[in-house]
Amino acid sequence: MSLFVLLAIVLVISVLGYRTGRAHAVATAGGDARNLHSLPGYYGIYVALWCFVPAMLFAGAWLAVEPSAVERLVISGLPSELRQLPEDQLGLLLNDVKNLASGNVVSREVDPLLEQAAARYRSLRLTGFASLGLLVILLAVGGLVLARRRIHPHLPAIYKVEGTVKTALLIASTLAVFTTVGIVLSLLLEALRFFNRVPLTEFLFGLEWSPQTALREDQVGSSGTFGAIPLFTGTLLISLIAMLVAVPVGLFSAIYLSEYAGSRARTVLKPLLEILAGIPTVVYGFFAALTVAPAIRRLGESLGLDVASESALAAGCVMGIMIIPFVSSLSDDVIRAVPQGLREASLGLGSTKAETIRKVVFPAALPGIIGGILLAFSRAIGETMIVVMAAGLAANLTANPLEAVTTVTVQIVTLLVGDQEFDSAKTLAAFALGLMLFVVTLVFNVIALHVVRKYREMYE
Repeated sequence: MSLFVLLAIVLVISVLGYRTGRAHAVATAGGDARNLHSLPGYYGIYVALWCFVPAMLFAGAWLAVEPSAVERLVISGLPSELRQLPEDQLGLLLNDVKNLASGNVVSREVDPLLEQAAARYRSLRLTGFASLGLLVILLAVGGLVLARRRIHPHLPAIYKVEGTVKTALLIASTLAVFTTVGIVLSLLLEALRFFNRVPLTEFLFGLEWSPQTALREDQVGSSGTFGAIPLFTGTLLISLIAMLVAVPVGLFSAIYLSEYAGSRARTVLKPLLEILAGIPTVVYGFFAALTVAPAIRRLGESLGLDVASESALAAGCVMGIMIIPFVSSLSDDVIRAVPQGLREASLGLGSTKAETIRKVVFPAALPGIIGGILLAFSRAIGETMIVVMAAGLAANLTANPLEAVTTVTVQIVTLLVGDQEFDSAKTLAAFALGLMLFVVTLVFNVIALHVVRKYREMYE
């Protein structure tokens, strides 16, 4: 029996509990639902929750604990000389036991001892899962019986159900908060380790980025040079090019869709425009590397310009195309949120439609549009794949869009690719870059949300 089948069985028991609880509540009220404290459906949900929640909590706890418990039991069954192996060698032995039990390839010769351990591991897992299925079903059935017995006409089922839902929402919100805190702390702690080796001023204001083994013992950090200014300028350059493409096209598209397009045209054009948001970024990267970059290079050569095969202009243009639906959708929502009374008042005073849009609708929607543009800018800063494939990996300090540059996100990927020791300044530099990127995007998001909130308060 798989986990999916077990979940399906619990759901069936929960549905049965809902129907049973609802019917039993009406029966205890003498067949008149008006005598119940809550609607009959709440009594059904009350029983269904008793069937589903305890069983799923137990299953989650079991699945979290069971693998380590099985591993300890397998280790306890090994000869003493194997149990005393170093931790890394014992881990490799356990991996071979698991692979052999699953029918996969092992890294050592299969001997009777390994086969015995694999058989024991397989038996323990099967026994554990069978026990899990039996206990979960018993919990679900027991919850049904217990909750059904507790039903009476004066039971405030609505409060108990809403309290359970509120608790679940609170837990979800808390998990989201703790996840965010964990991400920030992981970045901050590793970044502090980096700044203990490389001065913060060198990182923020240094003009050379070369995180490889140092040629001199007195070099900063003894692991290369870590001046991040070239990365910041490359990120800013590509993002600005992307916004120069995305903002005009996205904004004009939003104005047309919200003010000029008919319902039939809007029904067709808006989904087609938003299809761009569903294209994977790696596809945009292929488009930039194989189509846009060669075209820009040929155009530059025809004009006598020296254009790199991987340029900031190519990456920025394609990134701008990717962000167009983001700007367009947000701007369209903001423009359509402008009260119709403003348009009618302007038209009633003799303004043309174009004058109404330019002098009334656009100024009223401007705070929301600015907020959307700031959110789009933070999206551009965090893009990686297009830059990797179209702009290159060279950390050049330049403002020339025809040259190859790199960004913060690309360097984070580069520093963490392959087998790395998380104890060197080179690897820890990725966390420092991630922290800076997090701070910058957080600032843009906060500003954008503040602007949008101020706009909403103006008209709501």
